[in-house]
Amino acid sequence: MLDFLKKHQSTILFISLVVGALLLYSNSLRQQQHTTLFEQGILQLTNPFYRSINTASRSATESWDNYINLIGVQQQNVELKEQLRHSKRQLLDLHEIAQENIRLRKLLNFKPNQQFPEIPACVIAVDASNWFRTITIDKGTTDNLQEGLPVVVTEGIVGRTIKCSANTSRILLATDAASEVAALIQHNRTRGIVRGRGGKLTFDYALRKKDVQIGDMVVTAGTGGIFPKGIPIGIISNIIKPDYGLFQTLELTPCVDFSRLEDVLVIQQNKQ
Repeated sequence: MLDFLKKHQSTILFISLVVGALLLYSNSLRQQQHTTLFEQGILQLTNPFYRSINTASRSATESWDNYINLIGVQQQNVELKEQLRHSKRQLLDLHEIAQENIRLRKLLNFKPNQQFPEIPACVIAVDASNWFRTITIDKGTTDNLQEGLPVVVTEGIVGRTIKCSANTSRILLATDAASEVAALIQHNRTRGIVRGRGGKLTFDYALRKKDVQIGDMVVTAGTGGIFPKGIPIGIISNIIKPDYGLFQTLELTPCVDFSRLEDVLVIQQNKQ
């Protein structure tokens, strides 16, 4: 391109001067009231140049206006998207608050034992490893919590407090292998011990001669000094009767879904 301009520099300069002169002359002619035949010819000759310039000018103006409008639309689009994201966040927050209110109302309406007060707490950490099954709640000694208190939800027992600090407490879940709860079968009052087995529970020391059925409810017996009597623990899902011995082993499905714990109640029994 540069080589072409250098090669035809004189020609381009001459054409530019002629066109400029014609444009200036034709413009001066437009100011006169009468034009000669020669002047009309000049006007006719320069008219395409004027049209080209006007067309180019209008095109450039329209392009610039469209660009400005496009920038404005893009900015408005960004603002609308941000407003939409903000509205979605608010909607999610409101939905979460509504769900929390439903859970808390269920907990506050659940009265496992009118003798002792209950403290609602939120689950803030979960440890469900192969060795330990515990959760951490946001209440501690400043809320008068201490070790050995029962923890429940509307569906049944959760576990008991084992470690308490000022503002948090660790709960040993009923499904932990170290957990034992005195229990009885609701319909025939057969007593035994419920132990944790990871995701399940077992009911040990049920006499072989006792009539038990799959689907029977197992509740706390109220002995052992931790859990009040009559709180649901689990439902019998399997019956194992060995060929000999005094006892049968019952497998239970927990009443509580431990994978979805969010809010719990700590029963403040007097441990002094």
